[in-house]
Amino acid sequence: MMNVRFSIERLTELSRICKGDIIKMTTIAKSGHPGGSMSSLDLYLALYAYANITPENRLKENRDRVVISHGHTAPGIYSVLGRLEFFNIDNAIAYFRKAGSIFEGHIEPEVPGIEWATGNLGQGLSAGAGFALAGKQKGLDYNVYVCMGDGEQQKGQLTEARRFAKKYGLSNITALVDYNQLQISGSVHDVMPQNIKANYESDSWDVLEINGHDFNEIFRALDKANANDNPTVIIAHTVMGHGVPFMENDEGFHGKALAYDECGKALEQLGLENDLDKYIKMREGFVSPDPEIFHPNYPHIRRGDSIFYSKEKPVACRNAYGTALADLAQKNKNTQFAVFDCDLAGSVKTSQFAKENPCKFYQGGIQEHNTAVIAGVMSKENVVTFFSDFGVFGVDETYNQQRLNDINKTNLKLVTTHVGLNVGEDGKTHQCIDYISLMSNLYGFRIIIPADANQADKIIRYISSMSGNFYVPIGRSGTDIITDEQGNEIYGKNYMFRYGSADHLREGNGAALIATGVMVEKALKVHEILKKQRISIDVWNISSISEIQGDDLKKIAMHKNIFTYEDHNVNTGMGSIVASKMNQFHLDAYVHPFGVTHYGVSGSSEDVYAYFHLDPDSVAEKITTFIK
Repeated sequence: MMNVRFSIERLTELSRICKGDIIKMTTIAKSGHPGGSMSSLDLYLALYAYANITPENRLKENRDRVVISHGHTAPGIYSVLGRLEFFNIDNAIAYFRKAGSIFEGHIEPEVPGIEWATGNLGQGLSAGAGFALAGKQKGLDYNVYVCMGDGEQQKGQLTEARRFAKKYGLSNITALVDYNQLQISGSVHDVMPQNIKANYESDSWDVLEINGHDFNEIFRALDKANANDNPTVIIAHTVMGHGVPFMENDEGFHGKALAYDECGKALEQLGLENDLDKYIKMREGFVSPDPEIFHPNYPHIRRGDSIFYSKEKPVACRNAYGTALADLAQKNKNTQFAVFDCDLAGSVKTSQFAKENPCKFYQGGIQEHNTAVIAGVMSKENVVTFFSDFGVFGVDETYNQQRLNDINKTNLKLVTTHVGLNVGEDGKTHQCIDYISLMSNLYGFRIIIPADANQADKIIRYISSMSGNFYVPIGRSGTDIITDEQGNEIYGKNYMFRYGSADHLREGNGAALIATGVMVEKALKVHEILKKQRISIDVWNISSISEIQGDDLKKIAMHKNIFTYEDHNVNTGMGSIVASKMNQFHLDAYVHPFGVTHYGVSGSSEDVYAYFHLDPDSVAEKITTFIK
């Protein structure tokens, strides 16, 4: 066996002790998942005895990675990590599921030894594939182990992850399935019949079956998996509630803590001290600690000179994005880049990057959920990572995946094209009209919407050089280059993007019109229409939707009537954000929103805008009714 740090005797004793930890912490918290934690426990002990991860090297780049996909087995992994001195085990037992404690009900990366927050089942294998892919691209010789439950094998995202791992030759990934054959509602064979072994074999993985409570068998299987030049799954036959006779094979203990008296009985059967009162007293005196702040490395990026687009012809922002991305990679050849696509490279304009950087471009196929997670993981591994898709796929369809990326504090650059009514003929199923509202729910994603190709180029260069999550939504069609009243390109050679700043595009004194994205060019047309009627209005572009500066809003609020103009759901987009900010800064102005009032229709984009009365003529006419 390779580099096993503990004897079988020591692991057997630890297994007995950890079972007591699991039972104690869930009993004290009066909630949790003891049954599955106990069936997975011996796999966890074996892995941390076998893998190259210790309290001393847990932050080293070349450590092995362990991903716990069924995050509800947190008591099991906390007990193992605590007993192996990643942290004080007493704190995990006493403060499990206590508000303010890092030992949450589902695992979080704030806990030393935990790589990735999980709990939404079916995403762990994708996360493991992300870690494995990062190691392969960077030439690091580490292994990735992904522990999963059997119930979550029902999730379709696992199939996506298996295919991806096989396609990209991720032989450094090993999956372990806790096959206790029980889930919340009963037998896995009754809840949703499945053939786990055949599923993995159909995607060309190697499959091993073992007794998941026999350390010798686990170690032999890990040796075989590491010797393989193919992704491998180990199906470990286990017993829910293993080690406590009255808990064994009872799905009732999947998500139910033992009562105080039951806990005492279980500890007696395990031959362990009943010291519950000690931990209950600790819990009563809990004081929330200051969070440990990590400052992860982020690659230094040379932004280079921006590409200039003249006013002579419209340019689609997605074209500017693709060109800027390829140019950044060219200017930073020694930097780790990764670009992910879901069968849309020609449309989202990542094809130029793919052609010039084939070893850093990953085609995930029509598997958006898996691709979103892998991209998130790669971004956290010191790789400048872009994921591009259509709005309805990269935001609406993968919202849960982006939410977990955000919880895991990734550095993802999400750029979606084909947002809003600008999609036109594709119709309502593809007209993403909720991209601002959905991504505004995610606390760590900063939303920036470019108005034209020049601004798009500068925004892409900006986000590539900044750590953290960014979201850049872009329309489909060509957009006029934005100019000032003298005909000079506003976002041209002398413009520098400043996050949070609004841009004052036209002077006026009758009202203020705020637009974003593709609607900025239309807002300028509204200004011209009203100017001919001797009506003067301010025009502003707010591109940094997530953070609108108070000073800019104060200038805008000098006009008592403020109009917002967007091709987003009128109830939840920029208009509602502006109104909320006005209230936050105690500004006295009335906000009139122009936006999408119901799901769209199929037609040319201009016809669709007219259908919703969002064309410049209709908006100008409506404004006159308020300010005349």
